[in-house]
Amino acid sequence: MRLNSHIPIVDLFAGPGGLGEGFSSAEGQPFRIAVSAEMEQSAHATLRLRAFYRILKRGGESALAPYYSFCNGDAEVPYDTASLDAWDEAGKEALQLTLGESKDNKILDDTIRQSGIGPDVDWVLIGGPPCQAYSLVGRSRNRGKKDYRPEDDHRHFLYREYLRIIRRYRPSVFVMENVKGILSSSVNGQKIFHSILSDLARSGYRIHSLSTDTHYNRQMDPDEIDARDFIVRAEDHGIPQARHRVILVGVRDDLDVWPRPLAQVPKSERSTVSEAIGKLPKLRSRISKGKDDDETWLALLAAHLKHLAKESAKEVELRPLSEEFGQHARSLIANLSTGGLRTDKYTSASCSVPELRKWYGASKQLKVWLNHEARGHMQEDLRRYVYAAAFAETYGHSPKGHEQFSLPGLKPNHENWETGKFSDRFRVQIANDPATTVTSHIAKDGHYFIHYDPKQCRSLTVREAARLQTFPDDYFFKGSRTQQYHQVGNAVPPLLAKKIADTIAAAISEQRVKSAA
Repeated sequence: MRLNSHIPIVDLFAGPGGLGEGFSSAEGQPFRIAVSAEMEQSAHATLRLRAFYRILKRGGESALAPYYSFCNGDAEVPYDTASLDAWDEAGKEALQLTLGESKDNKILDDTIRQSGIGPDVDWVLIGGPPCQAYSLVGRSRNRGKKDYRPEDDHRHFLYREYLRIIRRYRPSVFVMENVKGILSSSVNGQKIFHSILSDLARSGYRIHSLSTDTHYNRQMDPDEIDARDFIVRAEDHGIPQARHRVILVGVRDDLDVWPRPLAQVPKSERSTVSEAIGKLPKLRSRISKGKDDDETWLALLAAHLKHLAKESAKEVELRPLSEEFGQHARSLIANLSTGGLRTDKYTSASCSVPELRKWYGASKQLKVWLNHEARGHMQEDLRRYVYAAAFAETYGHSPKGHEQFSLPGLKPNHENWETGKFSDRFRVQIANDPATTVTSHIAKDGHYFIHYDPKQCRSLTVREAARLQTFPDDYFFKGSRTQQYHQVGNAVPPLLAKKIADTIAAAISEQRVKSAA
């Protein structure tokens, strides 16, 4: 086995680069991304920009000046004359490719070969094939489509593009991530997860869990194991979000001195929503239709609260909040803005959790908050948001269904509202708990991601969602705001990825020592 100073990484279905960010940040920085591939244009733009950041960072803090100048809005492009070569290098690393298309597969293969990656080199393959076909929500939508046939949905089989790279280039290790719904997804009566395990094992790999001692090899029957053993629960590892994902770690069979079982990712104390986002600049929501300014917003919220306060004495005490909006409106609005793609950094927003504070922390060269912009909401939704947030503040949980959401003007226009099907249609992220799973659905309307502070009366911003996902504060998401939300929701939490990378790096180091003995 040829040893390199850095272990190359190939990142497939990379999205904005959450998994790659974690591996690039592992202790001692043993890993370096050789190539990453993403098909969606805006996610690829984010991916390339971050690759550029990492390349510049190798030259020290001062080398990052062009990147931060762009982030601060002082330059139209992220590179200058001196860093143009680094920008070109980032373009060769981060590729916009649609895996499965022959032309793009050839580009990927050529790039991997040019990087010197192959069976005789220690290298790691990472990535998560698109999950829409496996997720419970995606499957529910598919069932509503006329003539939908799972066996005709190519998304069920995109993991085979991942498998193709495994079989052709034989990584020492691979890390495959996907939604928990893959465990119960079936095609033609065959469980997708069992098929994936069997295909990977027959390719010459032992599949390890990062949460238990469970492993799977080619001699085993998939029914012998509990598939849930492969679920990693992010909140158990210090991530401020209850994100449960299936993560498979494959180790090539010929590495027979590899530690067995693979060490589990160490657990950490749970982090909460308020610890992650509580000190970010406070924002007021926008009004999506009609006039939108501070005076209109204040008057609207004051009217909503005055009416709700009369009706809610038995449920939620809203009078103090109503009086605050009525009597202290000026002081309220003085501390609120609507934010923007770049928002002046007048506060450090330091996090009380040391690990998160260190992880989020950006260079002093960054003078703004990135991607911290309030979205617009309909007037009637502002009424629902302020009530839901006040309810959560009172009871410590979000109001559920028509029984707890029964005041005049709160009922949404859903025919099935009282059946319980939409019981958590308006869901507040509770301040003192980890967030619920941040998903790409946050791009739709924000109803499932209401900020816990009723005085801000809004859904989460891209930056707040990014913090719950543990993206560093200097991670700049490109594209429209909707595209930014999609990128964040589909990503792997980088801090969790870093902890996975640390575990794998330690195992590779142990394997090398044993091989040399």
